[in-house]
Amino acid sequence: MQALAGRVYNKRAAGGSLYFYDLQAQGGKIQVLADKRSAASDSDWEMHNHIKRGDIIGVTGVAGRSNSGELSIYPTNTQLLTPCLRMLPNKHNGLKDQETRYRQRYLDLMLNQHVRTNFFTRAKIINYVRRFLDERGFLEVETPMMNLIPGGAAAKPFATYHNDLKQDMFMRIAPELYLKQLVIGGLDRVYEIGRQFRNEGIDLTHNPEFTTCEFYWAYADYEDLMKATEQMISGMVYSITGSYIVKYKPSDEYEERIVDFTPPFRRVNLIEGLEEAMGVKIPEDLAAESTNKFLQSLTVKYNVNCPEPRTTTRLLDKLVGHFLECQATSPMFICEHPEIMSPLSKSHRSKKGRTERFELFVLEKEICNAYTELNLPMVQRARFAEQAKDKDAGDEEAQATDEDFCTALDFGLPPTAGWGMGIDRMTMFLSNTDNIKEVLLFPAMKPVEQAHYHATKEHVPAAAPAAAAAAAAK
Repeated sequence: MQALAGRVYNKRAAGGSLYFYDLQAQGGKIQVLADKRSAASDSDWEMHNHIKRGDIIGVTGVAGRSNSGELSIYPTNTQLLTPCLRMLPNKHNGLKDQETRYRQRYLDLMLNQHVRTNFFTRAKIINYVRRFLDERGFLEVETPMMNLIPGGAAAKPFATYHNDLKQDMFMRIAPELYLKQLVIGGLDRVYEIGRQFRNEGIDLTHNPEFTTCEFYWAYADYEDLMKATEQMISGMVYSITGSYIVKYKPSDEYEERIVDFTPPFRRVNLIEGLEEAMGVKIPEDLAAESTNKFLQSLTVKYNVNCPEPRTTTRLLDKLVGHFLECQATSPMFICEHPEIMSPLSKSHRSKKGRTERFELFVLEKEICNAYTELNLPMVQRARFAEQAKDKDAGDEEAQATDEDFCTALDFGLPPTAGWGMGIDRMTMFLSNTDNIKEVLLFPAMKPVEQAHYHATKEHVPAAAPAAAAAAAAK
């Protein structure tokens, strides 16, 4: 005898003595073939008159194959475990309305197999990253979600208020500064996989809360990080897809694109890449007002939109997005960012004004950001001071000075390499989607009136709840 439980996705009758159910659970499907002659009792057979599409049932019976060869279970006992009190969307059309899918994710998972597959892919990515780092001696840790100072990245934070402490606090935008304090304390290899919160716009690739992995590796540098990144990303893709080559075509509106994750990845130096793309020589003194004016003229010439405040950092970032990121279909490192763009990165050992930093781009989107960490307290304070000028100029994303972190640096941060990856975007590429909402179980949505929940509010037959409850009681 076999015992199974699951949700009824389809119900068919053949005369008055035979019912066919499609029963699904844990991503699998089996047919239940209920014959009146096999029922344990008349009341057990009567149960089948009350079962409808969407109900969750349990059956006990004998496994076999139907006349058509389909794997089936022939029940001797059937029990209604949980009635479905609302009608599911039409089984032929399915659930396609995007608004309903995101707001009522349980329905989306219930009715769309490919959606469940997306989240299995997401779990595989996280598990691979965790296993990769664990095997190399990294320690998984947790750091605070609420911070007195939002630091570790250039982003606008969410603000909140702590009643007992009577002070403003901020949801973290990155765990970086805490993780580096752990390295100062002697935990030479640490990582954290968790949520970050940024009070920014919502679009196809951005959500106010998202998941990253960050790790910090004492006595390593950005060259070590690039090698580790190539090993991790290429190994992950091969492990999940069985190939280094991924075909990306999220919808009919897109041309199919081939993404080759075979290592080594292409490398482009940021300044040299911009100079080659625009045919100009960018001044070495990026802090000069004349350089800012020069970059502004380039954005005008090439019609690159950079809203106020038009700081040198923002101008460079917009130019990189226009000229370099568009080259990255297959993985590409953009390397050696200027110091003015990288307040937490260590200065390049041989190139003045540059840092030992890289960003990894795939399909024109940033996947990883990493660098040799700045470990000189006086230089760090000066970099924070430069960021403060941008903040005073109206840049809400500029980093604030974190004196507690600078104090920790006074005790000595060993030469350290730091790395971060966006889990959500990586999942998008490996699940062939172009919308971050497809890989977040509960994405941020604008509020709507209850009346807009139209897909499942239809039609509960008046007698259904009472009949279902009576049947379940049996």
